Amino acid sequence: MSIALISLSAEGLNVARSLAPHFCDVEIYVHDSVEGAAKFHRFSKVADLTRDLFGRCRGLVYIMPSGVVVRAIAPLIEHKLKDPAVVVIDVLGRWAISLLCGHEGGANPLTLRIANILEAEPVITTTSEAAKSLIVGVGCRRGTPADTIITAVTEGLALVGHRPQEVRLLASADLKADEAGLLEASERLDIPLRLISGAEIRASGRLFAHSTFVEDKVALPAVAEPAALLAGRRTQLILPKTIIKSVTIAITRENCSWSASDPATASIAPAAPSRP
Repeated sequence: MSIALISLSAEGLNVARSLAPHFCDVEIYVHDSVEGAAKFHRFSKVADLTRDLFGRCRGLVYIMPSGVVVRAIAPLIEHKLKDPAVVVIDVLGRWAISLLCGHEGGANPLTLRIANILEAEPVITTTSEAAKSLIVGVGCRRGTPADTIITAVTEGLALVGHRPQEVRLLASADLKADEAGLLEASERLDIPLRLISGAEIRASGRLFAHSTFVEDKVALPAVAEPAALLAGRRTQLILPKTIIKSVTIAITRENCSWSASDPATASIAPAAPSRP
């Protein structure tokens, strides 16, 4: 078995059932206390089930509190090159957390894939990924080749003095989920693709350039700029939408610095100096 989806609750089972059709080799495991789930695998203790699955699955996806998962996997962890990918999702499908073997074991791409399916927020803390601060929004016509998209991304980055190695995510609208050229470009550039739902783009209060052409074609006010702005945290536009070889590119930088001057921290008073 490749992926196990594990839930303690009826709410978590709903999330698992939403995910299952998107994976080829997947099984759903549900706690004995959940009613109406007879057709799924049942279990009584998370720790016992984890012990049974840990060496057999490529990925373990738990839909439950992260503390429960940590206690279950802790006695079984051996090495990042041997252990399975472990992802945790809250029961309402709002957050997808890469918990174990993010880079080597594939939990990071699995987390992002789950987030794209559920329209959840991916949480990835691997230093080699989290330290990258650029997001490239991409808008393209149906059937655009991967080579054209790669060239546009590379040239767009060069316009602001950056390289693909500094990019954390490519971003686009969810209507591009099956865009072959974009998926191939993401794989060849080794940059994960984050998909933003059309509903989130329409509801966004962020300022971005609207396009009548895009509105007419796909019923969205824009794609590249809002996708780049919404795919990260505290994003700032450093390259407004720019058309390169018929591909629209927009680039944002995530502001990862924290200081007393930041609005989010300005109200926090510094600690008083200790007295001798």
